[in-house]
Amino acid sequence: MKLHASHPSRLLVPAPCVAIILCCFNSTAVSAEPGANYETWNAGFQSTYSWQRHPGYRATYFSENSLDDEAETMYTFSATAMAGLRPWTGGELYINVEAVQGVPFTGDMVGLGSFTVGEEGRAGGNSIYAYLQRLFLRQTWNQGNGSEQLESGHNQLAGMVDNNRIVLTLGNFSVHDVFTGNEYAGDSRTQFMNWSNWTYAAYDDAADDHGFGWGFALEWYWNNWVGRIGRMAGVTEPNGETTDFALSKHYGDQVELEHAHSLFGQDGKVSLLAWHNRAVLARFSDAFAYRLTHVRLGPSVLPFVRDTEQNKYGIGINLQQAVNDDLGLFLRAMKADGKTETQSFAEVDGSLSLGFSLNATTFGRSQDTLGVAFARNTISGERRHFIETGGLSLYLGDGHLQYGAERAVEIYYNLDVGHDIHITADYQRITNPAYNADRGPINFFGFRVHTEF
Repeated sequence: MKLHASHPSRLLVPAPCVAIILCCFNSTAVSAEPGANYETWNAGFQSTYSWQRHPGYRATYFSENSLDDEAETMYTFSATAMAGLRPWTGGELYINVEAVQGVPFTGDMVGLGSFTVGEEGRAGGNSIYAYLQRLFLRQTWNQGNGSEQLESGHNQLAGMVDNNRIVLTLGNFSVHDVFTGNEYAGDSRTQFMNWSNWTYAAYDDAADDHGFGWGFALEWYWNNWVGRIGRMAGVTEPNGETTDFALSKHYGDQVELEHAHSLFGQDGKVSLLAWHNRAVLARFSDAFAYRLTHVRLGPSVLPFVRDTEQNKYGIGINLQQAVNDDLGLFLRAMKADGKTETQSFAEVDGSLSLGFSLNATTFGRSQDTLGVAFARNTISGERRHFIETGGLSLYLGDGHLQYGAERAVEIYYNLDVGHDIHITADYQRITNPAYNADRGPINFFGFRVHTEF
């Protein structure tokens, strides 16, 4: 999800106006059965503005993929209009249109393994542009065994569903809409901002440069268990915009098994995720060998060895556990093979993130949230060797490398100011940025304004 300087062909200024119009309408909740809320349609809107600054920091050397060592600022803005309806029993159809703008640090997304603002990958410059973000169908087949109430929300219609059910999602959506969920660390617009904390940093899911794609996901809910499988289309080149619909040849597959439990009377969940991508990608070992015989080409040689289909793998664990009504803990860890270049997400091959989320009920602020997280990211030996010898990859390359695991601490406070508006203060400290002990540490100070209806 690297920055593209501009998208003049997609400049659609009226999109935010459409979003505002849509959010002015509220669906009417109709009782489908006694005591049940049931929506035939709904519409919603969100907007998020993020701003961040880092002071100057220590840097022994730098290259074109280095984060600027002088003080600088960045920002992102997004506004999304969302609508859903029921075309038939068990069916739901959703469409989202999003307008975005923003400029990351250094004018491009470089110099970090895991980036500091969740929506940084969608920033496309100072000109606002709009795009179709989601267009998908969800079909639910209820199988009995009791029922539960689904509440109204963005891309979710209120209604009753069976505890035993099969759900198919088909169309254009994000793999994170279905997989990787975590109640305490899963939304970069309201919770942790760093990529390492709102999902697996090492999860190189198949997606376009905005983080969305075409495909399907099939879920089977059975009481406390959920099984999920899915296949998503990738892009024709790493971090590109053009979707590769050759799903029999190039794809991103994922399988997830989730179990909900109760520990000392408090709810929790644990899930295991395995993924496999197949795409035309460069192998770091091939790129290193190519550089030895083509020195005149410089450090950016990955496109020259990007000529055959490659496989990528990863496996991870995701936990969430309530301690009481106000405090919840989370942990995510993933390991990827790291033999090939990044396809669409971060340059991370091993990720660990853990922390807590605390509602400020003690201070009479039950709608406010304090979050604290620690993350540690690593890269594979193949990626490390390529960067150490001066190679440039998608986001990394300081010309040299004194390797160290990239570590980040993040603290945020989300203040509910009323009228569906939340203001967040966020602090992050990253040690060994881009896995380089010769640079940093870097302090990041930021805030975020989020509203949704």
